[in-house]
Amino acid sequence: MRNQTATQLLFEMSKAGRGTIVFPKSDVPAVTSIPGIDNVHLATEPLPLPEIAEPDVVRHFVNLSTLNMSVDSHFYPLGSCTMKYNPKRHERLARLPQAATSHPYQPEDQIQGLLSILFEMQGMLAEISGLPGISLHPAAGAQGEFTALLTAAAYFKDRSEKRTRVLFPTSAHGTNPASAALAGFECVQLAGGRNGFVDLDELKTQLDDRTAVFMVTNPNTLGLFERDIAKVAEMLHGVGGLVYIDGANMNAILGKTRPGDFGGDMMHYNVHKTFTGPHGAGGPGAGPIAVRDFLAPFLPAPVVTYDAAKNEYSLSTPAKSIGQVRTFFGNVGILLRGYFYIRTLGGKGLREASENAVLNANYLLSQVKDFLEVPHGDRCMHEFVASARKIKEQSGVTTMDIAKRLLDYGFHAPTVYFPLVVEEAMMIEPTETESLQTLDAFATALRTICSEPADLVKGAPHSTAICRPDEVNAARKPVLCWSAPEC
Repeated sequence: MRNQTATQLLFEMSKAGRGTIVFPKSDVPAVTSIPGIDNVHLATEPLPLPEIAEPDVVRHFVNLSTLNMSVDSHFYPLGSCTMKYNPKRHERLARLPQAATSHPYQPEDQIQGLLSILFEMQGMLAEISGLPGISLHPAAGAQGEFTALLTAAAYFKDRSEKRTRVLFPTSAHGTNPASAALAGFECVQLAGGRNGFVDLDELKTQLDDRTAVFMVTNPNTLGLFERDIAKVAEMLHGVGGLVYIDGANMNAILGKTRPGDFGGDMMHYNVHKTFTGPHGAGGPGAGPIAVRDFLAPFLPAPVVTYDAAKNEYSLSTPAKSIGQVRTFFGNVGILLRGYFYIRTLGGKGLREASENAVLNANYLLSQVKDFLEVPHGDRCMHEFVASARKIKEQSGVTTMDIAKRLLDYGFHAPTVYFPLVVEEAMMIEPTETESLQTLDAFATALRTICSEPADLVKGAPHSTAICRPDEVNAARKPVLCWSAPEC
């Protein structure tokens, strides 16, 4: 028997008169228009919202939540996107009323404690990156990229330099060219070397006085540290360009090396990936950026500053600021979770977190490389990219089939079909928080799936409420509202 409260829509469950709330009779006159404003008409009847009793509403959403996978319920080896466990201590601390009930329009003298935390967060992010200029403003990693590129554009404009091109390798995250195009730059993609690293010879052919920025992820999306990154930076700086380090994979190098030390001029942090803020479902994010000192005057406003003489924190606008890229001063609730994570672990703990992330990835790689191809070597950083190419050739089972079958074993799939440079790619990242037992169980499930009958795997998943939705049409033609079926 299907669970109606999980499979029906609230509108389908609605029954007239079954509301939870009874509103008092209005004691103000009804109006249907606003004086002085034309073509505005107010509703004369209540909106047709579903009428449902509270127990049914609670059961609906609780049962619906059990159909989802999350990092709190399942192992989530989502390479590059990094579904890292969110410590509940940090969730609790971020909800303390001293922070959670603050209003963005409160006077600065009433939020000195909160501003002191954000100021300290700026300092910690500067230390971790080796880049002194910090903006907590951007609402996500992609917006951090966009904001940094706007900062770079303002810097070049201030110098009267017409630099129009942004370069990136084939292993770049898709947001890199999107951010560059949105910021008004011409995007130039390098073909990339066969060994998974930036091809220095090809890079050299693309560098000239039009070059503004080279965007590179380090470690890159193949799970490899760009060993020539210092040379790459030297080449860019030689033509007056800047190096942008996509900080998506900072969780592999915390306390080990810093983008500012190996030549980066700008970077963003993904708080959810590096410092365990919540991730997914379209909720609030945070993508702080770090830049070199000569770029700091162009950062978006506001930034938190401190007057030692007055022992006072304030929100300030950098001298040549590009302005605001979002409202107020960032998604503070997410930044607080990152702050508490950093303060909890400290420098030594952050370094150990990266060491364990790399250890877990290499252990898992060693467990799967005998039945899955790993095109780029036997060692990796925090993640690696395997391939089901040979399995597809032999049995017709694809990476997508394996990903779907993993759901039957109680595991979320890794990232699939990315990066594009690996055929039938599976990007696997266990993060530092998973146990040896979990990694062994995941490897065993993958091994079992790869030896199962092809028809069984190609029909998976068999244990979920929905088997195989039309994902392409769902992405291209989303239905975002409900309407009653016509009789």
